[in-house]
Amino acid sequence: MQTALASSIRHTPQGIEADAVLRTCVHCGMCNATCPTYQLLGDELDGPRGRIYLIKQMLEGAAVTRHTLTHLDRCLTCRNCETTCPSGVQYHKLLDVGRDIAEQRIERTRLDRFIRWMLRAIIPYPARFTPLLRLGQLFRPLLPSFLKRSVPPRQTAAPWPTTVHARQMLVLEGCAQPAISPNINAAAARVLDRLGIRLIAASGAGCCGAASHHTSGKEQGLDFARRNIDAWWPYIESGVEAIVMTASGCGSHVKEYFHLLEHDPAYAARARRISDLTKDISEILMNEDLSKLGSGAKPELKIAFHCPCSLQHGQKLNGVVEKILRDAGFTLVAVPDAHLCCGSAGTYSILQKHLSQQLLRNKVTALESGRPDTIVTANIGCLAHIQTGTTLPVRHWIEVVDANTPR
Repeated sequence: MQTALASSIRHTPQGIEADAVLRTCVHCGMCNATCPTYQLLGDELDGPRGRIYLIKQMLEGAAVTRHTLTHLDRCLTCRNCETTCPSGVQYHKLLDVGRDIAEQRIERTRLDRFIRWMLRAIIPYPARFTPLLRLGQLFRPLLPSFLKRSVPPRQTAAPWPTTVHARQMLVLEGCAQPAISPNINAAAARVLDRLGIRLIAASGAGCCGAASHHTSGKEQGLDFARRNIDAWWPYIESGVEAIVMTASGCGSHVKEYFHLLEHDPAYAARARRISDLTKDISEILMNEDLSKLGSGAKPELKIAFHCPCSLQHGQKLNGVVEKILRDAGFTLVAVPDAHLCCGSAGTYSILQKHLSQQLLRNKVTALESGRPDTIVTANIGCLAHIQTGTTLPVRHWIEVVDANTPR
């Protein structure tokens, strides 16, 4: 793609990055074939190719309208298009630049600004999010059914192992996951404990920053990234092997720290080290001798696995969890259109509720089509979102492995 970026942005870090991404696009349109919003809406501007044109026009100085921002906001950032693209277009980086420019030129409505501010003010802070969730759970039995589905029932965590091993890894506690499903990290710790690995949650680390990054709060998101780096760094200096992610959305974002902080001289080098050490829990298990876990799986338990976009498109780990589950003896049912997003996409289910619900209905239909006993996934956002659309139990896959492994 030929470009002629405006002089005001051409030589800035954003302009240089955007220009490089734009020049890799060959307008083939293969991305539209796998774009969830294009499939729903059939509008060129609601597919990757159309959004790329909109961003290109903005960067070249064309007028920006509220419709421009609307089309960019409808993108899930699922990165399905990147998996499909034969030219290797790093679309998500271009989208970040495009959204920034659009927001600078078009002011959001007061309601939109307020909702985004509320999301940034609550979700990343467990001390705020957890009490509000507990309040909702307290009154959940009294809520009408359409609201009750949006409030997950309260869950508890089984004990965290206390054995000290020579091998040690960090784990991201996160922000919403400890309140919604506290057993996920505990289950990961128990599974790794049986493999001779101690999992450590560093005090001071918390939200990965993705929630802020995608709700018009990039500087806040970068501050969360810096805080995590500061909290993890002493452990890294002492020799921990990896930073384990049990939420693939967080993992995808933390693996981008090196890019997000590449122009911060105080953090760039450490951010790259953090990104290099960050591994999804499935990446850890795929390189371990899982025979140490014994054979406790129940082959009669039929599982439908939802592979989150952040795992299969963001981290390119499609098929890894599925192999682990099959090797453990579980029966996986086929899931049609497994490459498509469930509609959670971080805060997308709140900011774009109508589109999100359409994607959710399609995803639940696909997951239930093989008549599974349970649905498992690898990301807390997908887990909570899918559970609102089905009566089947929805769990993190590491919990299923833990529950079916002999103690």
